[in-house]
Amino acid sequence: MTQVSRAEYCVIACAEAWRDAGEVLASPMGVIPSVGARLARRTFAPDLLLTDGEALLIGPDGAVEGWLPYRQHLALVTGGRRHVMMGASQIDRYGNQNISCIGDWARPARQLLGVRGAPVNTLNNPTSYWVPRHSRRVFVEQVDMVCGVGYDRAADAPHHRIPRVVSDLGVFDFATPDHSMRLASLHPGVSVEQVREATGFALTVPDEVPYTRGPSARELELIRDVIDPADTRAREVGH
Repeated sequence: MTQVSRAEYCVIACAEAWRDAGEVLASPMGVIPSVGARLARRTFAPDLLLTDGEALLIGPDGAVEGWLPYRQHLALVTGGRRHVMMGASQIDRYGNQNISCIGDWARPARQLLGVRGAPVNTLNNPTSYWVPRHSRRVFVEQVDMVCGVGYDRAADAPHHRIPRVVSDLGVFDFATPDHSMRLASLHPGVSVEQVREATGFALTVPDEVPYTRGPSARELELIRDVIDPADTRAREVGH
C-alpha cells in the first residue's frame, strides 16, 4: 500500500463515527467529515442517509434518492435519528463547544459564526466534532461561550451523546467515569506528549494508546479515486 497521509487517517477516523449507525441522517460539516460520511455509506454503514444540505437525500455518488422536507428533517433532529459532525472553535474537557465568539460575550475580542444549531444538535441527537488544527487555542480549560452542550450540562437530555472528537493529532472520546475527554487513539506519527502539549487541559490517557486504524486498500481507492479525486482533504489537513 502506498503511504497514507494524515488527512486520510482523519477521513477514516471521521467515517468510524457512523459505523453501524443504521438508518440515521449524517450531517458532516467540513471536507474531511463529508468524505468520511460518504466512505462510511459506501462500506460499513450502507443504510446511512446523506443529504445535499438543503432538501434532498442523495446517494454516495450524488444521485438524488429522495426528498427530505424541513419538517421531517426536524423530526430526525429532535428524535435522536441524526448524527452531526460539527466544527469547534473551542472545546473543553467535557465536550462543551464554542463557535460563537472569543472573549467575554458582552464584549468579545472576536466574533465567530454564532450559536446557530449547536444547542439543538447536542441536546437532541448524537454530535461529534472535527478539529483540523489541534491546539491549546481550541482545546481549552473552559470555553468562552457554550454553544454545543457538554456532558457536565446535559444530564437530563435524552439523546445527548458525543461519540468522538477527531483532530489532526488523534481521536478522543468521553469514556471515563466523569465523562471527561480521553485520548482514544493517536494518528501514526503523533506522540502522547505532542497531544498533551497541544491541549489546554489534562486529558485522560490510558496506559496503552492504540493508533488510529489505517484505510484498507479498497477504502484508500475509494477516497483517492472515487470520493475525493481532487484531494480536497489535503487542503484541510496538509500533513
